[in-house]
Formats: sequence, structure tokens, C-alpha cells
Amino acid sequence: MEGILIHADTLRSATLRHEVPLAIIDPFTYLEVDGRRVAVISVLEADRVAEVAPDIEIIDPYKLGMDEMIAQGMRWDESEVELALRLCQEVGVTKVIVPGELGVAVADRLRSGGVDVVVDEPEFIRRRRVKNEREIDGIRRAQAAATGAMGIAAGLLRDSYGRDGVLYHRGDILTSEAVREAMREHAATMGCPMPHDVIVAAEGAAASGHDPGSGPLPAGMPIVIDIWPQDEASSCWADMTRTFVAGAEPAGDVVEMHRLTLEAHEAVKAAARPGVTGNELYDIACDIYEAAGHLTQRTKPEGEILDEGFYHSLGHGVGLEVHEYPSLGRSGNEPLVPGDVIAVEPGTYRQGYGGVRLEDLLLITQDGCEVLPDFPYDLKP
Repeated sequence: MEGILIHADTLRSATLRHEVPLAIIDPFTYLEVDGRRVAVISVLEADRVAEVAPDIEIIDPYKLGMDEMIAQGMRWDESEVELALRLCQEVGVTKVIVPGELGVAVADRLRSGGVDVVVDEPEFIRRRRVKNEREIDGIRRAQAAATGAMGIAAGLLRDSYGRDGVLYHRGDILTSEAVREAMREHAATMGCPMPHDVIVAAEGAAASGHDPGSGPLPAGMPIVIDIWPQDEASSCWADMTRTFVAGAEPAGDVVEMHRLTLEAHEAVKAAARPGVTGNELYDIACDIYEAAGHLTQRTKPEGEILDEGFYHSLGHGVGLEVHEYPSLGRSGNEPLVPGDVIAVEPGTYRQGYGGVRLEDLLLITQDGCEVLPDFPYDLKP
């Protein structure tokens, strides 16, 4: 018989967390075969799993010979691998479809025990793309935290003033670190903590991509704020970006960069629906930037590195990972499906000067999309 097998823990494996929606720190084996869902779970976790996934048949490790393995002097990691094989033998599985993340030790033991192991990453990508109700709720909570945190940042910038080209807030220089920490504190109170390296970047750092930014924030220059809080209850993420100018009026070229980026953003949102590919959405954004003379990945010579203009993809899927399928770039050949959650983030930049990026999450519906954030796009905070 053929089955689906995942061996991992649910903290590091989004693939397994999608099937077993709990935070379980120790690795275990999950198997689907002939309509059954089975897992080798210790008594420490059995009741929790039964509560959130009552259809999963739980087999205790001691039912598969754990006492024998201990008596043989097996290490803990060796027994976990052996349990994966014994589960397959228990249910009569001779072939398993596995994700690419499966450990080499597990694959080797299964094969040596007569189980055919076939890696089929697209199968597990397909499963995760359509978000279930629990995941959608978690993404919404993470997005609410992101929206609130962005409001905190906008408030700090709005209440700041420029002096000698630098922003001040209540008499102190306003720094990337201060804005970042205020946002992180807010998101944490909502049960959706943010990593320490969320982006509050200006000038060269804002144009470099993922530089988190540091030090005093400039007056009159674009400040890119890109944040990704994670809902603790579901382990799902949000992703959101806005660009602000505070303390002085923005330069004309910044205003134009923002206008183009907002135009691209709106055009993509209008086109996002089931059946459209990520590549087609990317082309919409590229058309707008290229018509205004901005470089894109489509216009650069093959093999050349591009670090100005619209030099990155349009975005990515978001769920149990911040960056997941579908892709919204040149390799985004997968049609969107209802239940996809995608981050749309067009932007354009000049190295050493700065840039503008705007990003929202879209939930693909049966006939279009739902824009999850409700937050203005203005340069003025």
C-alpha cells in the first residue's frame, strides 16, 4: 500500500503543522494511508492531539516496541527513526510519498526496511496553499497586529520633527531601533510577536532589500517599514509594508516613485483572482514601472545582477511560513486558487538614495480577492 509520510516536529516543519495544528517540540511520524490518519505520539502529547484532530489514530511508541529499543541501547534519535519504519510495517505501507525536508536518516532506514520512499514536494505545496479555517483566523490575527504596529510607527513619525536633516521625537533623536521596538511591543501584546530584524530602513538601507535599518532616521527621506508578526496560537504569519516621509516634504522623485508603486499595487489587486498566475500579476507591475523608465528583472540582460528599480519579484505566498508558494515572480507559473494568501509588494529603489515599497496580504476568493489590511498608503504618516 502507498501512504503519505511526514517525520518532523511542528515547530520547524510547516508541512507537519498544517496536518497537526499544535506546537509539538519533539519529532514524530505522521502517516496517511487508505483514508486513515495515523501518528506515533507519546502520552505527553496524545490528549492535545486528540482534542484538535480527533480523526488522527494515535499509536503510542511503546506499542511499537519502545521498551525493546531502550533495552538494546538505542539512542533517542535512533529510536525515532526506527519508529517511523515500524509504523509503516504496522499499517502495511510499502511505499511512502514524503516532503523534501524528510531527514536522510529516516529515508535511509525506511528504504533499508523495504519501504519505497518517493519525494514529491509539489504534493505538500498543494496541500498547504489552500488555507484552512484555523490558518485563515491566525493570519487575520497576525494582520491585525501588523496593522496596529504600523499605526504605532506612523504615530511616532507623525509626531516627530526635522532638525539638521534628522528626525526628533519629544526632544530625542528618533532611531530605527526605537520605532522597531515600539512596534514589537505592540504586536507582542496582541499575541503576535515580531522578529528582532523587522525593517525600519531609510536611504541606502531602504534600497538594499532586507537590511533592517539602524540609527537616526532622516527627515524628508523615504522610510520603508516592513513587518511580519506571527500569531502564536496558529503559527501563521502576516507581512505588511508601508513607506513614509516625515519631518520635511518629500522630494519630487520620491513622490513619483510612490505614485508608480501605488499604481502597480492597485492594478495587481484588481487583477488578483483564481486562475491568474503569479507571473501574470508580476507582468502587470513590470508594465507600469517599465513604461516610466524604471528597470525590472524583465529588462535586465541575462545573468546580470539588478539592484535598482523594481529589482525583486512582486511577492509570495504567506501562511505557516512568511515566504511560501505561490511565487509572484518570473517563476510564478502556478494559477492562483481560492484559499491562497499572497503578499503583493511592488517597489522601486535607487542605491544609496532609498526607495518606496508597499505591501498587503490578499486572500484569494472564489471570484477575486479580499485585501486583509485596512491601512492608508500615504507617504505622509
